[in-house]
Amino acid sequence: MKAAILGISGYTGMILLRMLADHPEVKEIIPVSSSKPGEKIIDIDPGIGKAVMEKTAALDNCVVDISCAVTKKPDVVFAALPHLASAEMCDPFFGKSVVIDLSADLRIKNHDLFQKAYNVAPPRPDILKISVYGLSEVYEKEIKKADVIANPGCYPTCILLPIIPLAAKGFLEGVIITSALSGISGAGKKATIGNLYVERTENICAYLPGKTHRHFTEITNEIDNFDKSLDLFFTPHLAPTKRGMHAVSVISLKGNVSEKHIEDTFNEYYGNKKFIFLKGKKLPETRDVWGSNRCDISWQVQDGKILLFSAIDNLIKGASGQAVQNMNLRFNFDEAAGLRLYGEL
Repeated sequence: MKAAILGISGYTGMILLRMLADHPEVKEIIPVSSSKPGEKIIDIDPGIGKAVMEKTAALDNCVVDISCAVTKKPDVVFAALPHLASAEMCDPFFGKSVVIDLSADLRIKNHDLFQKAYNVAPPRPDILKISVYGLSEVYEKEIKKADVIANPGCYPTCILLPIIPLAAKGFLEGVIITSALSGISGAGKKATIGNLYVERTENICAYLPGKTHRHFTEITNEIDNFDKSLDLFFTPHLAPTKRGMHAVSVISLKGNVSEKHIEDTFNEYYGNKKFIFLKGKKLPETRDVWGSNRCDISWQVQDGKILLFSAIDNLIKGASGQAVQNMNLRFNFDEAAGLRLYGEL
């Protein structure tokens, strides 16, 4: 099959390039950049070495623009593009290719909620109607039939995966209090003072707390699909690491919910899922999932409340890896093709 990557010079695009180079079902990669057409891939991303040479040989191992990519008629298009620009740039591919959008443009179907989160109307409300939220372990059946897949954000992926099974069972009540830490790469590949090494090293800080972070709306929108009675207080933090994400959520349990109910529910939802590692009471660490497409989940019950712990690699399970997982589901490939189940040392 042919796979196009729109925006190969960003972190998510660069990782997609590596994953598709190793993917047994992808025979041709079409690397796209609006700012670097005609440049050699290896000059833009020397770390890729010769890994993609065979799969980009038809393009002389060069980056192309979108118009060229359209003529190549890719089977799948990965859009690793900025929020509020991605959906419009994908326009030539809708209805012709399966589109997996890694931006937020197609994640929130409610127009008012989208406006609240991004201060603008949805860029493509027509496409929004047919998009499927690509939280792989939760919406697998829908993803298998979708031609437009909205890849979730990294914070929502890490936070929602442990919450949704319990919310769906009606085990939770009151307010979810979530604190999460992200590696600096979560902010993308852009030159800002706050992302400089001197600013971030040996430094942890909260930012955009409560309802001010744009992912707040995405998270609450999904929780509402399973239990509208729950509220959320969400505080994100920046940690002095390149990659990794760790989340802790504290929620009250309803009086009749036992630890056995919790364990049975997680096993029911995720016991056969390749990329969910249930650790029981053993706490997850970001180093265990670094470089993998895994989400590690653990839980503890204390004083009528449950503490949920989860860890992912924000660039893999939180972005590029989940996008490839969604491609695998959509095209009925091995779900783990091109993806790692283990963390790097």
